[in-house]
Amino acid sequence: MALLKEAVPKLSRVALVVDADYPFKARIITSYEKAARDLGISLWPTEISGPDNVEPVFAKIVTDRADGFALTLGPLLFNLRARIGASALAHHLPGICFVGEEVPYGFVMSYGQDFPDYFRRAAIYTDEILKGAKPADLPVEQPTKFKLILNLKAAKALGLTMPQTLIVSADEVIGV
Repeated sequence: MALLKEAVPKLSRVALVVDADYPFKARIITSYEKAARDLGISLWPTEISGPDNVEPVFAKIVTDRADGFALTLGPLLFNLRARIGASALAHHLPGICFVGEEVPYGFVMSYGQDFPDYFRRAAIYTDEILKGAKPADLPVEQPTKFKLILNLKAAKALGLTMPQTLIVSADEVIGV
C-alpha cells in the first residue's frame, strides 16, 4: 500500500480486489486494512467471482470513487489477470498486485515474493522427499526473495509519473 501511495500521491481511497472463493481472503483483508489504516487510506474489499464479474466490479470501483486498487492472491484472479489489467486501464485505475507475472497486463506495479524462486525451492523439497526424506523432518521456509516490478507503460497510459525513488529501487522496470 505504501508503494502504491508513493506512486499515486493523491491516493486516499483504494478498492481491495479479492477472489470470492479464496479460502484465506479474510486474513488477507485484515492485513490490508491495517496497512491502509496506518497510511490514512480508506480501503474497502470487493470480490470477483468469475470472468463476467470483472467489468462490473471495476465499474463499481470507479463509481465508488477509488483512486486505485490492490489485487490480492487467488487462482481465479491470476487466471483473469489480462482481463483485470485491461479493465483497470480502461477505467484509469492504477493498481498494485502481489504476483510479478501479472504486472505486464496493465498493473502499475507489484511487490511480493519471487514466485520462480519459490517454485525452485519447492522442486528442491520434492527432490529431497523423492530421495527418502520425511516431509515432517524438512524445515518450514518463508519466502526470502521479494521483488518490486514497475510498469512504466501502464503508468504513462494512466497519466502517472513514477517517482525516481521507485524506479531506482525496482528489481525490474517494464516499458523503459
